[in-house]
Amino acid sequence: MSVSSRERAIGAGLWDRPVEHVDIVIVGAGLSGVGAACHLRSKCPGKRVAILEARDAIGGTWDLFRYPGVRSDSDMPTFGYAFRPWRDSRAIADGASIAQYIRDTAAQYGIDRLIRFGHKLVRASWRSAEAFWRLEAELEDGADVRLFCDFLYMCTGYYEYAEGYMPGWPGMERFAGRIVHPQDWPEDLDAAGRRVLVVGSGATAVTLVPALAATAAHVAMLQRSPTFVASRPADDAVADWLMRRLPRRIAHGLVRWKNILLQMYLYNLARRKPDAVRAQLVKLAQDQLGPGFDAAELFNARYSPWDQRLCLAPDGDLFAAIRSGKASIVTGEIETFTEKGLRLSLGQELEADIVVTATGLVMGLMGGADIVVDGRRIDIGTTLTYKGAMFDGVPNLASAVGYTNASWTLKCDLSANYVCRLINHMDRRGYAVCTPRARGVLISEAPTLPLTSGYIERARALLPKQGSKPPWTMNQNYARDLLAFRFGAIEDGALEFRPRNAARTDA
Repeated sequence: MSVSSRERAIGAGLWDRPVEHVDIVIVGAGLSGVGAACHLRSKCPGKRVAILEARDAIGGTWDLFRYPGVRSDSDMPTFGYAFRPWRDSRAIADGASIAQYIRDTAAQYGIDRLIRFGHKLVRASWRSAEAFWRLEAELEDGADVRLFCDFLYMCTGYYEYAEGYMPGWPGMERFAGRIVHPQDWPEDLDAAGRRVLVVGSGATAVTLVPALAATAAHVAMLQRSPTFVASRPADDAVADWLMRRLPRRIAHGLVRWKNILLQMYLYNLARRKPDAVRAQLVKLAQDQLGPGFDAAELFNARYSPWDQRLCLAPDGDLFAAIRSGKASIVTGEIETFTEKGLRLSLGQELEADIVVTATGLVMGLMGGADIVVDGRRIDIGTTLTYKGAMFDGVPNLASAVGYTNASWTLKCDLSANYVCRLINHMDRRGYAVCTPRARGVLISEAPTLPLTSGYIERARALLPKQGSKPPWTMNQNYARDLLAFRFGAIEDGALEFRPRNAARTDA
């Protein structure tokens, strides 16, 4: 891409070499980044777009995670892109298939040609006098790359890729077997015929246990306290019936809305009638386990349904593994590791050849990059979120954040559509800068992400705040967001717009 004389002058004055200038930079080539790029190519076709990806592959989470059984925990008709329907018959898909779906989407829409692999954004600086972002990225060999952009779109997810959360326990160095974290699963690890202990009871553990139990001598899941786990078919019979009888696009739309409305109904029911939903979840778990097991002991969580994400067992695979005797669940606290396994605080000894620490994620926003506005480093945790997609006082920057109570992609699709509307509106009106301004807005006590999961609790200070009223709220409701993002006024009084000449003279 050519560099104009203006850009050369700026580059020479600031960074001592010519610097490239593109219209929009997307950070991250995972599910949300590829989706955002597809929306921009379709709705803002005249814009020059570049994607910075720290790794050497498309797919983000779905390329990174390689542990046995890795899969979606949302149905694929809503987890897939609205503009490119998921065509596989499986409603719950494995990680490799999802990664391939993202790569195929990128190739079909020409997004793969926009990606700059091995580019890790380390700093993004905005100066009001210039009205564009200066980006500093690091290559894998340590070299620096610098470029300018008018709009920055962060699609980096919500956790650190470098390592998962490891709380650490006494005596770990004494254990004679192997300790692994799912986020860094070794290619050479073979659990066949071996005793495996999975520490944790969240979505990753619930996925790992039945997958490992297929070949391991035995798999035990150690939980500090029970988790709600629900079984659902891996294939959607209603979707299959509709696909056989209707044009694919119409059928996909009906299935998608069926699943969206069902998710909304079940979530709202859980919030309104937590005791009734708790009782039903335990009953369904007991039906799956059959006689000889106590679901109230194993799967009756201390928290209310949807205070944490509801774990999913496709076709009841976890329950089947327990019924067969290939897997078991133990509840207790770790006192120490031993040479042969673990000793719990109540004295029980658990022997293992392999210990898998499915202990969660380390949250991290903005891909770890510093965001600086007019020389001031922005602490995202002190800002108010605007529609869950932008931040108070941060110009020309959007962030893709999905739902906690439904498919992640649903909100990412909506926010990408909104960013396209916003950019086109700015072009039509001659605006160069848009900045959310929360003047006189009260901060709400409600958390931005309404879950009590450990990885979220550990990162509360990192998360933006939300206000007491729209557009400063973080909705967990697709219907409300659909109205706000797709049909809400762009100039709503909360966004401050400025033309380029005004931005340049008001440094």
